[in-house]
This record gives sequence, structure tokens and C-alpha cells, in this order.
Amino acid sequence: MNAAHAIRLEGVGVRLGDVDALRGVDLALDARTVAVIGENGSGKSTFARLLAGLVQPTAGTTQVIGLDPASQAGELRRRVAVVFSNPDAQIVMPTVGEDVAFSLRPDRLSRDESRRRADEALDRFGLSALRDRPSHDLSGGQKQLLALAGAFVRRPELVVADEPTTYLDARNARRVSEHLLADTGHRLVVVTHDLALAERCETAVLFAGGRVEAVGHPTDVIAEYQAALAC
Repeated sequence: MNAAHAIRLEGVGVRLGDVDALRGVDLALDARTVAVIGENGSGKSTFARLLAGLVQPTAGTTQVIGLDPASQAGELRRRVAVVFSNPDAQIVMPTVGEDVAFSLRPDRLSRDESRRRADEALDRFGLSALRDRPSHDLSGGQKQLLALAGAFVRRPELVVADEPTTYLDARNARRVSEHLLADTGHRLVVVTHDLALAERCETAVLFAGGRVEAVGHPTDVIAEYQAALAC
């Protein structure tokens, strides 16, 4: 496989139970920001979980930021951060500050360094004043920002976001999108039904029936998707 590609799949299949969630996927991506679109059940969330090392391929070969998810799953999880649509699935500690700091535990930083990194993340996502607030008392938008802070505090090389704006109002969806798209040294793969967000990415991938139907400039791929929906 060509290690030059940040993401490369060759003949990849993923079978979940009795369902072929991905079938014969060939894909090579180098863009910094990639939108993944398609109807429910098209395979896009399985693709996201594959990149994050949360599911394993049952066929083909996969390379993500130079790593094989099957044989280097631990290293992949260290370098990739995942953001889900429901932030409650990611919030594990009782207070905002503790939750952000918890994400740094695998790095075994000193207490001072961990505190400094957590403070930076809280400030970046506008959560400093909420440091001692119970995590689950936050609004939906604040919880998603907390989930982002917990992801970005690790300084990941790749962020995989699966429908990160689904449950947010327009204001918070815009705030979350801005943080995800900002160039802070990370790559982004975002699964989304928000076509306005998809259009702001450098590349889009359209999934249908577990296969890749189109790859290219978001405007072109979105147009193909909308044409298919109109049929």
C-alpha cells in the first residue's frame, strides 16, 4: 500500500452479524478535511468506526495515517480521536474539568502538564467558567463542546466525527463545525447529513449500499447525492 495516502482502503469489507456493512471499498484520501455523506444504512458510520479502529475489516487492507487498524489498533486509538453525535456517550467524569483531564490519562503527563493542557482546551472551547460544573448538567451544545475538548486535548492527528451536529441547534452546530474545520494540525473525517458542513470540506465521499458511489469536490458529490435522492 502507498503510505503517502493518509487514508487508503483496498477491497475492504466489514460484516456486522449477517449484514455486509461495507463491500469492496477502494478509497485513497489525502485531503485534510473529508465529508462522508449518504443515506442512513449506507455504511458511512461503519466507515468512520473502521478508521477509528472500533471495528475491524473482514476483507481487504486498510491504512490510516500510516497504521494498520488490525495490527496497530492501540497506536491508532492513541493518535485518532472520535466524536459521536451523542456527547453523553463520551462524558465519563463528574465535572467538566475532570472530564477533559481524564482524556490525558493514557499520556501519563505530570500533574502540572495535565492541568496546563486541560486549561488550554477548556479555554479554546469556551468552557473555562464551567470547569467545576457537573458535566451532565450542561446544555446539549455545551456537552458537545466538552466532548470536543476531550478529543482535542489529546492533540490527535486525525479526528473522526460521526454526526457531531445532529442534536444541536443552529448556533451550536455552527460553533462545533468551526472547531472541527479549524486548521490546528489535525485531519478531519466528518460523517454528516448537514450538507452545508459537507460543502465546506475539501473532499466528499458518498456511500450507498455499503459501497463508495462518488469521491471528489463536495459540490459535485453533493449534487450526485441529491440527484439520487430525487429519483
